[in-house]
Amino acid sequence: MLDYNHRPGIAERINGAVDAALEAERAATPPRDYLGASRLGHACERALQFDFAHAPKDDGQEFSGRSLRIFTIGHALEDLAIRWLRAAGLDLVTRKRDGGQFGFSVAGGRIRGHVDGIVMGAPTAMGLRTPALWECKTMNAKNWRETVAKGVTVAKPVYAAQIALYQAYMEASVTGLSTNPALFTAINKDTAELHHELVPFDAELAQRMSDRAVRILRATDARELLPRVARIRDFFECRFCPWAERCWGLPG
Repeated sequence: MLDYNHRPGIAERINGAVDAALEAERAATPPRDYLGASRLGHACERALQFDFAHAPKDDGQEFSGRSLRIFTIGHALEDLAIRWLRAAGLDLVTRKRDGGQFGFSVAGGRIRGHVDGIVMGAPTAMGLRTPALWECKTMNAKNWRETVAKGVTVAKPVYAAQIALYQAYMEASVTGLSTNPALFTAINKDTAELHHELVPFDAELAQRMSDRAVRILRATDARELLPRVARIRDFFECRFCPWAERCWGLPG
C-alpha cells in the first residue's frame, strides 16, 4: 500500500530544530525594562507603550525562527562593515575599554540607547569631521535603493530619530557628537553594496523624541492609554502591528 503522507526531509528537520532553538533562546531572554532609542521614532505611541509595558502580542505575532535568523545575519553583516571601514582607514571604536558598548541611560535608566560605534578619526580625503557617531543598518535591496535615493531621514525616519537621540544624549560622554554629522552606513543584504551618508544633528527631532519617551513613561505609570496612530483599523501601520487585535479591542 502506497503512503502518500508528507514526510519531512532533512532540510525541514534541521531547519525546524534550528528555529525551535532560536525561539527558545529568545523566550528565555528577559524582556527590556526600558524604552530603547532605536524604537522611539515608530509612528504609533500606543504601540510603543504596549512594547514598553510588555503587553502580550496577538496570536502568531511573536518573532519566528526565520525572523530571528534574519536579525542575526544583520548583526553579522554589521561586524563585517566594522572590519571593512577599519581597513579603509577609519578609526572606528565600537567598545569601551571595559568591553561594554557605548551608550546612554537617562530617566533613572528607563530610557536607554546603545550606539554601533564612534569614528574617532578618518583620512582627510574622506571629509569626515570627527568624532562622529556611526550607525549601521542592513536592508533588502528595495529598502536600500529607497534610502540611497531619498536619504535616511526621509526614507527611514525611525533610524533618523535614533541617530538624533544618540547624538543628543552621547554629547555628554563624547564631546562633538552633536556638532559633527553622524556617519550612517546601510548594507544591501542582497548585493553587498554599501551606502554611506552624513546626517547632521537635528536638535528639534531629538527633543520631540525625548518628549515622546517621557510621555510614554508618564502615561504608563498613570495606567493611561495613549492614542493610537490612526482612526481606522485598515491604516497601514495598524495592519502590520503585532498588537492590532488588542489595540482595536480597547476603547479610544
